[in-house]
Amino acid sequence: MLLSSLIFLPLLFVVLVAIAPSWLAKPITLVSTIMHFLFSLMLFKHFDPNTAALQLVEKSPWLKELGVSYFIGVDGISFWLIILTTFLTPVVVAASWSTINKQVKAFHISVLVLEAAMIGSFVAFDTILFYVFFELSLIPMYFIVGIWGGENRIYATMKFFIYTMVGSLLMLAGIIYLIFQCDVQLGELSASVLDFYRLDLTFVGGTFMSPQNILFFVFCLAFAIKVPMFPFHTWLPDAHVQAPTGGSMILAGVMLKMGTYGFLRFVLPMFPEAVAVWTPLFMGLGVVGIIYGALVAMVQVDMKKLVAYSSVSHMGYVILGLFTMNLYGLQGSLFQMLAHGISTGALFMLVGVIYERTHSRKIADYGGLAKALPIYAICFLIVTFSSIAVPMTNGFVGEFLILFGTWQAAPVYAGFAVLGVILGAAYMLWMVKKVFFGEDGEVIKKYPSMPDMNLRELLTMAPLIVLIFWMGLFPGVFLKYSNKSMENLVQNKEEYRIKLQSFRTTELPEIGDRREF
Repeated sequence: MLLSSLIFLPLLFVVLVAIAPSWLAKPITLVSTIMHFLFSLMLFKHFDPNTAALQLVEKSPWLKELGVSYFIGVDGISFWLIILTTFLTPVVVAASWSTINKQVKAFHISVLVLEAAMIGSFVAFDTILFYVFFELSLIPMYFIVGIWGGENRIYATMKFFIYTMVGSLLMLAGIIYLIFQCDVQLGELSASVLDFYRLDLTFVGGTFMSPQNILFFVFCLAFAIKVPMFPFHTWLPDAHVQAPTGGSMILAGVMLKMGTYGFLRFVLPMFPEAVAVWTPLFMGLGVVGIIYGALVAMVQVDMKKLVAYSSVSHMGYVILGLFTMNLYGLQGSLFQMLAHGISTGALFMLVGVIYERTHSRKIADYGGLAKALPIYAICFLIVTFSSIAVPMTNGFVGEFLILFGTWQAAPVYAGFAVLGVILGAAYMLWMVKKVFFGEDGEVIKKYPSMPDMNLRELLTMAPLIVLIFWMGLFPGVFLKYSNKSMENLVQNKEEYRIKLQSFRTTELPEIGDRREF
């Protein structure tokens, strides 16, 4: 019951926060989320990284008529994403300590419900159950941005909600089709990629209207919006700018990974022929996202918006790596998800720290901040080095593996993707130079005795900085937990290709549907 406990413990904490006095909501949530993170470390004891098999499985009937069950488990693909979720949640609570002063209980309840939904998404191996958790995550984020956000929070919230809801509803239609067309239970179908070729999803010679093609794009749309992937990214900058600091951290740190996780868990193994045909398109969109996000970030005047567009660029790398369908690209994409969650979450926190003191996020208002806030400047520089993939930081490992895998699969895409590394360094270092060095800006003149980072902020930032270097210096510690699952995904793709080729070249009196194959 370890995985069920990880899902439902935050909901138990919700009850504690709800019945407690308002002044106790913050400490109760912080202590509860730290305990939850420590409890999640039990996964290291019970998880075997030397096998690709699904582990810690819990399964019981739910909707028997449809073959839907409460089916959860963990493998190397979802292992680190669960740990990332439980790790970042107390960091988010601590970072929001002094900024959330209205409806305090409601905010912390929303954070706890969101944590439960995100963990549920990463452990669900029944497609309907996954959809339930995937959609549940929208509700608390809707309130976090809509209640505690900035001046245009209602517009940003509605845009975010409508975008993601439309994509998810189309995916639900695809799931319903699968339920009624497949001869295997949906839960079983989601559990083993070895069974995916049994689907009655004929490609019909590659025609666009074949069932596999349609379902491929339906699932891709839902996950592409969540990533968000170019050109479905336009909701992200608005949501980030209007969200409170904690909301931006959890949105960038974990929620975006639900989209890339969906590609990795469902799209790549379920629709192998469509993936093979449309890989150039998605790798191209990944490269466009990398360069476009970087170019738009270069012209931003708001620090938070610059970081938001940097997320579009970094997630473009993840998409690029996923569609290489080789071990280097897949491992790099998963590592980049973790690295991005740490570094971008830290950047949003640091922007929130300075905004709380000056009430300005405009880059032009700053200058000479390194003299006034030296500790803050050091922390910002470290996180910046991670974001621009400096060696010995976590950002370097993920981008290097992705580019290496892309070079093996499609060298032309790798050549263009390298431009993103150069442009990323350009806009981040330009912001650092303008904000921290040079002549004193209006903010320094207005707040000459501005305090540096306090003990709470340093303690909140310290784990993120430790992970930046730990992941950068010892990547093997992290990669070994996902290696077998990624090898299994690549191997199953090759087995499917061989079986399909054999099937197409075999003369049969009557060729039935794919289920007979």
